[in-house]
Amino acid sequence: MNILIAEDDIRNLIKLHLTKKGFNVYDACNGQDAYNIFNTIKLDLAILDVMMPLMDGVTLLKNIRKSSRIPVIFLTARSDDSDKILGLKLGADDYMIKPFNPAELTARVYAQLRRYYQYNSVEDESTYTIGDITVDSNSCTVTKNGNKIDLNTKEFKLLELLIKNVGKVYTKKQLYENVWQDIYCGDDNTIMVHISHLRDKIEDNPKYPKYLKTIRGIGYKLEEY
Repeated sequence: MNILIAEDDIRNLIKLHLTKKGFNVYDACNGQDAYNIFNTIKLDLAILDVMMPLMDGVTLLKNIRKSSRIPVIFLTARSDDSDKILGLKLGADDYMIKPFNPAELTARVYAQLRRYYQYNSVEDESTYTIGDITVDSNSCTVTKNGNKIDLNTKEFKLLELLIKNVGKVYTKKQLYENVWQDIYCGDDNTIMVHISHLRDKIEDNPKYPKYLKTIRGIGYKLEEY
């Protein structure tokens, strides 16, 4: 699972503890870099310091909540309730005051992730993974090793159809009628161009694809590597 730490003081200590637990940790020392990571990596949880340069934690949380409901844990050195109340009103899920025990933060991370995926189990059924590629049908996003891949509408629909039916061979006619929602008139070039572009984006080596296979004389399928 991917976790973002946006903190300008003790993020390395937090990262060390979470990495030991097997999490993929992305860290930033200011809010702007953290927001760039959020827009690039598919995250499962974020840990945000309230006070950061370039973009503070409150503003960062507002931006995150425009498009995501991932759990967010706020950190602050202030002991009064004003930051806590504001953060919770804006959609933070938990709150910790510095200094704190990193083991307690780790326990809260586990608790928030359990709660999030328990209540979002229906949404999870719309997420499909093969190897290092994940397709989220709800958000219409594709990631590879956690990095977002930009696909156009037809490329996404092609990949979505194939990943929902891994191992199934589709003829060009079936692909065209499923994705373009039109009668197939033998327009092989349209299919071939989109398949080629899709390979360029999801394969390590498009000339020797490990996922999107051509079944000669029949069509295409997505295959477990």
